[in-house]
Amino acid sequence: MQKIKFILLMSVVFTCFPSISGIYKWKDANGVTQYSDVKPENTPVETFEIQSYQKVSIVDMDESIQDVDDGYKKRKYLSRPKKVIMYSTQWCGYCKKAKKYFRKNRIAYTEYDIEKSESAKRRYKKLGATGIPVILVGKKRMNGFSVERFNSIYK
Repeated sequence: MQKIKFILLMSVVFTCFPSISGIYKWKDANGVTQYSDVKPENTPVETFEIQSYQKVSIVDMDESIQDVDDGYKKRKYLSRPKKVIMYSTQWCGYCKKAKKYFRKNRIAYTEYDIEKSESAKRRYKKLGATGIPVILVGKKRMNGFSVERFNSIYK
């Protein structure tokens, strides 16, 4: 009897976890673009295979500090202020966490939604990105978001 209960419990547990194969995009009867992880019946859809990063990685794309001879001696200066760019989607939880952190800490950033802008989607693909968010700080790239890792490349 206990074996049967255990088998039933395990079958319930393993069937409760949804498996998301993608995000579906379509236009409804009113012409409004809709997004869902559930495919609508009898409606042509576009499928997105985008993942949110759970692990954060940082890529140093180039040094942003350069030697400058100011007439007295060579000094190291930042070549330009750190610019923060984020490629995101509106449904991404990590993207929302990053935006909330940027607002709270008054960090200026430019956001590009890869589902709303074709040019942003092309730039995102050119980066070789497969998940969201992708955050660029100067010439450093961060896949995903965590406060600690962001601060390590921002400051």
